[in-house]
Amino acid sequence: MNEAKPGSRAGKQTTFYVVAYDISDDKRRTRVHKTLKGFGQWTEFSLFECFLTKKEMLQLRAKLDKHLNAETDRVRIYTICDGCLGKIETLGIPPPVEQTSYVI
Repeated sequence: MNEAKPGSRAGKQTTFYVVAYDISDDKRRTRVHKTLKGFGQWTEFSLFECFLTKKEMLQLRAKLDKHLNAETDRVRIYTICDGCLGKIETLGIPPPVEQTSYVI
């Protein structure tokens, strides 16, 4: 059993988010996937894990909004608090770790 750890970047506290998406259109799904790759780690099909500052989360939401069709697409962002972060169990591959460089 492994666990993710909260972090900080350049003196700013980060929060752990799990982002899941369900998008039927290939072009929009590819754009959303590429956007999320700039903010976090792709861990499962249609699922990313991200350590983000508040500003980065606002940037991510703004970029995602540009690619989504509100009538057909769904993106869910789960905030994992520091207390719950230590309770995440990962079986198999190692847990997510905070990356120090992102392309935004």
